Amino acid sequence: MNILFLMGPPATGAGSNSIMSFLPFILIFVVFYFFMIYPQMKKNKAQKKFREALGKGDKVITIGGVHAKIIDANETTFLIESEGTKLRIDRTAVSMEASQALNEPKKETK
Repeated sequence: MNILFLMGPPATGAGSNSIMSFLPFILIFVVFYFFMIYPQMKKNKAQKKFREALGKGDKVITIGGVHAKIIDANETTFLIESEGTKLRIDRTAVSMEASQALNEPKKETK
């Protein structure tokens, strides 16, 4: 008889214990979101904005390392020229990190 009493329904205070057991998982997810997912989304948004702002006459470096100048820009592609060779590339093939320094105005030294 005592065994059945011990195996009965949990006491009323045990319901909050199940929430406390999930708290570490919730905290891990929050930390993971703010240190991994959010910065990557922010970087992707900045890359998209950079690629949309590129236009005719801008200098770029592709992900493959080709240094070129944009001759024509469409919605999804660029026509680039490098040393007399023309290539049509996808907008996503332009490296934001490498190309940003090429298009910044030069600082004047006094």
